Amino acid sequence: MASVRVRTDRRRGRIGVRLAAVALAGATVAGVAPTAAVAAGGEGGSADRRPRVDGQRELRDLVERGGTTAAVAEIRGVGRSPWRGAAGVSDLATGRPAEADGRFRIGSVTKVFVSTVLLQLVGEGRLRLDDPVERHLPGVVPNGAAITVRQLLNHTSGLFNYTEDARFTVESEADLEDYAHGTWRYRDYRPEQLAAVSAEHPPYFAPGQGWHYSNTNYVLAGMIVRKVTGRAWQQEVERRIVRPLHLEDTVFPGSGTGFGGPHAHAYLDLPTGPADITRLNPSVVDAAGNGISTTADLDRFHAALFGGKLLRPAEMSALTDTVPSTVPGTVPGMAYGLGVLRIDLGPGCEAAWGHDGSLAGWGTLLLGSRDGKRQFALSYNPFVGRDGSAGAEPMGSIIAKTLCEPGAGAGAGAGAPAVAAPSPDSEPEPVPRTIPRTGPDLPLPGRPPAGLVTRS
Repeated sequence: MASVRVRTDRRRGRIGVRLAAVALAGATVAGVAPTAAVAAGGEGGSADRRPRVDGQRELRDLVERGGTTAAVAEIRGVGRSPWRGAAGVSDLATGRPAEADGRFRIGSVTKVFVSTVLLQLVGEGRLRLDDPVERHLPGVVPNGAAITVRQLLNHTSGLFNYTEDARFTVESEADLEDYAHGTWRYRDYRPEQLAAVSAEHPPYFAPGQGWHYSNTNYVLAGMIVRKVTGRAWQQEVERRIVRPLHLEDTVFPGSGTGFGGPHAHAYLDLPTGPADITRLNPSVVDAAGNGISTTADLDRFHAALFGGKLLRPAEMSALTDTVPSTVPGTVPGMAYGLGVLRIDLGPGCEAAWGHDGSLAGWGTLLLGSRDGKRQFALSYNPFVGRDGSAGAEPMGSIIAKTLCEPGAGAGAGAGAPAVAAPSPDSEPEPVPRTIPRTGPDLPLPGRPPAGLVTRS
């Protein structure tokens, strides 16, 4: 997932800013007919007997307490109709309210689209998951003969994450000023350049001998799509997923810096005032985090994917065949499949399947049930440089409302603390206390002791 990491050390009067403004590797529909949503697996089943949920309080808390300027969400499959809402402002200068159907950068949720395309190609017999990378990208990857396509998709390749290279970090006030007001955000990259940066570093481990979230894996996955099909990965995602599902607000802009529709702005908190960092050249994230979408489009995609509309059973089984995440700081009990993560939310809750995503000033969560009947999509704009640590609880509450039965035991993941007993006049709600993040370069917005302010 692409990111900007900002480290501040106020005690020494120094800002060491790590802006890995690159691939999120650390996780929308107006006018869609109800029948289309049902066909995609977004509604129906026993979930219809549950009351319609409302996440407005959580969105408001994200803005008021979570260091966020805007938040939008949609919840499907809990009650007979989807709930969609927004809080905060789209533009600090004008005070224009955030719009529930606005577009946003999805960061590493892009990986789910790319993995789905590769698995479709596997189903068509055009490549195999156990093919060595060298077969499709000769000479591009060190030790490529020993690394498989499957290991790219589940982050067990050991390849260095190029977003951790010093060329993607900001270490001075001048660099920070350049990111905010200069040319930093508009630099153009080709996937071959990003892969070459990774190749300059030793691997984290031998192929298949560990797990490390690496945006490099998905840059290579996008290159394989082009090699196999003769078309860019963006074209294949549009042809195979976006158009068939009528995801009218989902685009993969390549090097384009704009949005082409209503959207909230992203901001960096500077001593001179907020710097608008909305526009950027997302080629820096390529197939690891290039996308733009809406909550309705993401929910529809999740429902179609996990409802069995996009992959055959064999490829669906491969998608959800997980390996444990072993990186310190990730959610306890989180496991990673082929471009999707799984989190055990505890008693009374369904396991959550999906992905998170982040770029400087943008955060995304797309999670839902394995059967495709329940899901939620959330976008929020962490004010880069502000303390967003209070945002975890409202996010957890939305997860609980979507995937936990009312009154179920609390806690996402092993060892999660219990939730205090509710007052007699309130409905008991489980609140997962851990939120997914797919790697150490994607921390939640917050201000921990080290001063990490926003996630990669």
